[in-house]
Amino acid sequence: MAINTPAARPANARFSSGPCAKNPTFSLDKLHDAPLGRSHRAAVGKAKLKAAIEETRDILNIPADYKIGIVPASDTGAVEMAMWSMLGARKTTMVAWESFGAGWVTDVVKQLKLDADVRTAEYGEIVDMAAIDYDTDVVFTWNGTTSGVRVATGEVIPSDRAGLTICDATSAAFAMDLPWDKLDVTTFSWQKVLGGEAAHGMLILSPRAVERLETYTPAWPLPKIFRLTKGGKLIDGIFEGATINTPSMLAVEDYLVALEWARSVGGLKGLINRATANAQAIWDFCETRDWIDNLANDPATRSNTSVCLKFTDARIKDGAAFAKAVAKRLESEGVAFDIGAYRDAPAGLRIWCGGTVETSDIQAMLPWLEYAFQAEIDAQS
Repeated sequence: MAINTPAARPANARFSSGPCAKNPTFSLDKLHDAPLGRSHRAAVGKAKLKAAIEETRDILNIPADYKIGIVPASDTGAVEMAMWSMLGARKTTMVAWESFGAGWVTDVVKQLKLDADVRTAEYGEIVDMAAIDYDTDVVFTWNGTTSGVRVATGEVIPSDRAGLTICDATSAAFAMDLPWDKLDVTTFSWQKVLGGEAAHGMLILSPRAVERLETYTPAWPLPKIFRLTKGGKLIDGIFEGATINTPSMLAVEDYLVALEWARSVGGLKGLINRATANAQAIWDFCETRDWIDNLANDPATRSNTSVCLKFTDARIKDGAAFAKAVAKRLESEGVAFDIGAYRDAPAGLRIWCGGTVETSDIQAMLPWLEYAFQAEIDAQS
């Protein structure tokens, strides 16, 4: 069946799941106030880092008694820092339903060599979070970036748990309403929902997590870059802007600009609404087509940021090759960049819908997706 080339094009074709699109008002000249060539230990550097921490607290509604630190190596560094510093004090439960969660399982079982209770689910599904023993330390992702499946609610996590909850929230923070009272360690990176620059991670600790750090010493050596305590006490400076290693002050400025933009669109509520509107446009599109569907099987656990799709048409002969061809065609047309499924995930597409993406761009891209699908069906005939 022939299909006409769509007339409209997205104003911004960047739908990558990381680094993600910059906010719609971004321009390089907005970074003019970055203290380049100055020490991050100088008053101006410390002030910028402290502002990044406190603005994050305010927009995300993080409790005043939670510690927020800027750490190296993006979300990965923050998760690893938490696991290497805190796990081993009691039994550990590892929960995974996609690539990054599976990576944390590998690190804990094969590197830390802990005898963990490992709970997994296939792509498109989620582990039964109500069936977990929260008197163990539980490590999980809030949103599976490579599967498009998220935790529907934190209600199943008991308030009187004995263990810590360690949550990788890198594609959830600033797009989903995280229940801070149910999360003891939360991590994310700047390059996801706010479209910041890469290499910096955020580590958020509840009072219970701080207590663990100050009362427990792991059996294994800790590299300097992972050390959060000194003499049995939390290194408070890390959570006041005195970072473990040298941060990029240009990236810090970019994050501050992104936070300012986030506030301008209504803060957390506005960001959630923007992401949900983006995802809904794709969900509605899939509902009216019989050749494409959401990878997440349960609508209640569908991500509103990393929307993962699968092709369902019986005429497709090689699913992986077909999906790659569609993504390549969309990129060559300049209407959608970097939307192929993650390398470990099932064949399909992954379209970023975080708040920095405009719904009008999603809506302009979708007719091109249909065009590319039909063109590839015709090409394989």
